[in-house]
Amino acid sequence: MKTICVAALVGLMTVGPASAMSNTLRTGLLKLDPETRLEQRCDAEVLDRITHDDPQFEADRVVAYAFATPEMHKDSIRSPGAAFRSKGEWYRLKFKCRTAPDHMTVLDFRYRVGEPIPKDEWSKYNLYD
Repeated sequence: MKTICVAALVGLMTVGPASAMSNTLRTGLLKLDPETRLEQRCDAEVLDRITHDDPQFEADRVVAYAFATPEMHKDSIRSPGAAFRSKGEWYRLKFKCRTAPDHMTVLDFRYRVGEPIPKDEWSKYNLYD
């Protein structure tokens, strides 16, 4: 799995419906290979949905492989062991994301926020401040 700075791409998203994205984000995603585009589009959706669905969170980072390797399929990802950061704290996360074949439009998305991750465990899972 390639490591790309999803925060840089997500920072270009517009505020609005979860499926909305800026032209700059769209252009950036189109420059990626299809598998990386799928990963990044779903990571962006995670951050957008969490932030917009629950005002207690301001999600700014996601690590899809923190606790388990995501299951990659042609147009979808299932990540049972993800983590996301909000306001300097990390939380467990599970998500499923299915996109259109071009990996630009999210067709189905489900997630579940889990428990906070104790700070003394962050380095074990490659999570950072």
